[in-house]
Amino acid sequence: MSQPLFASLFDETNRRPLTVSELTESVRKAIEARFSSVWVEGEISNFKAHSSGHWYFTIKDESAQLRAKCFRSANSRIRFRPTDGLHVRARGRLSVYEARGDYEMIVEALDPVGAGALQVAFEQLRDRLKAEGLFANELKRALPVFPGRVGVVTSPTGAAIRDILNVISRRTRTVHVLFSPARVQGEGAGSDIARAIRLINEHHGRALREARHLDLVDVLIVGRGGGSTEDLWAFNQEEVARAIRASTIPVISAVGHETDFTIADFVADRRAPTPSAAAELVAAREDQICSAISQLGQNLIQFIRYRIVNARTQVQSQALSHAFDKVQSRLRDANAATIFAGHRLQILTQEALRAATARAGELSGRLSPAELRGHLVNARNRFELVASGNQIAVEKHMDQAQKRFALAATSLEALSPLGVLQRGYAIAQKEDGTLLRDASAVTAGDAVSVRLARGKFAARVATTDNDA
Repeated sequence: MSQPLFASLFDETNRRPLTVSELTESVRKAIEARFSSVWVEGEISNFKAHSSGHWYFTIKDESAQLRAKCFRSANSRIRFRPTDGLHVRARGRLSVYEARGDYEMIVEALDPVGAGALQVAFEQLRDRLKAEGLFANELKRALPVFPGRVGVVTSPTGAAIRDILNVISRRTRTVHVLFSPARVQGEGAGSDIARAIRLINEHHGRALREARHLDLVDVLIVGRGGGSTEDLWAFNQEEVARAIRASTIPVISAVGHETDFTIADFVADRRAPTPSAAAELVAAREDQICSAISQLGQNLIQFIRYRIVNARTQVQSQALSHAFDKVQSRLRDANAATIFAGHRLQILTQEALRAATARAGELSGRLSPAELRGHLVNARNRFELVASGNQIAVEKHMDQAQKRFALAATSLEALSPLGVLQRGYAIAQKEDGTLLRDASAVTAGDAVSVRLARGKFAARVATTDNDA
């Protein structure tokens, strides 16, 4: 403090009254000189962010409070946003706001007590974006099964881009990479990442409008390798989160190691624990896909063979049933009826011929020879025409009937197990008529019936061998 100033207040010879401005200025200078750098710990209340960018708030404890302000040039370096009730440790200098005569603290640095500033900033932004719905599962888009072009946003000098290219080139030859470099660490890295994301989306939009389908970007990988919380902080910025959500291309977040989580992970359509894992998601192994298709083909062949064997067994069972015997009987009856109809038609034709001849003879007695010859010629022509047509119709009908019968007999022979018996095979049945397909179905001493191509005989089982 300035000793002469206060000494003059009690000097009888020089007792000059001070103006309020003089006294306030003297107090301000004294406080600023004494408290040019000080740390204060307390709870924030009455926080207000002015439109100018400055912050105004109060730091208090149980018995006192201190007005504080933080100018925009200083709060731009503070990672989190203060809120009422937050316990903080502030560094700055004391001064006096002369217009009101209040002393206050000009804050230059601010740290939360307990959790770090970055953690508080992370939680605040996470909760705010979640409340807006940016993390909703309904917004998540499925990744393409076979992407043709993959966009990548990362550092051009980091290990992430090398890992991504190595994995893609090793696993597939059909995926192309469109690289948009960006700073992923340090001041301005968040804006650079958001710019790179928008750049790839603009390329995708132009290709879509111009119908250049081979230039479309199917999926976008945004990430970097591992590091400290400060190193990964660019992916915790709101500008990056909103650029990811605004992307028309599905986005995979691949930031850091498996234990690292960022705001980008929550807002992206898919999170990959590492950049290499993200590359594996978009580059499925072609040999694995071919093997899977081949296995499916083998399964389908086995299934079709099983259905054929099952259908053949059902046909053989039906062939030995009474219903199949009825079919054979009906075919024999149909054949006999066809032969009888042919004979009957021939008899009727002969009777008609005899009747026509008799009629012609009767008429010949009543007609003159000339008329008789004329009528006879006409009648003979008509008769020969009718007889020829009838004969052709009979032969055609007989031929079609014989073909149908031969086809039915051939089909019956193909389906009948008797055809198999003609080649030396036999059909074994148990006493109840059940077909025997497995030696385990009988035991020694059981009676069985064996049917051959001609006849059948009864037998009794002596021994069985299930492995033969």
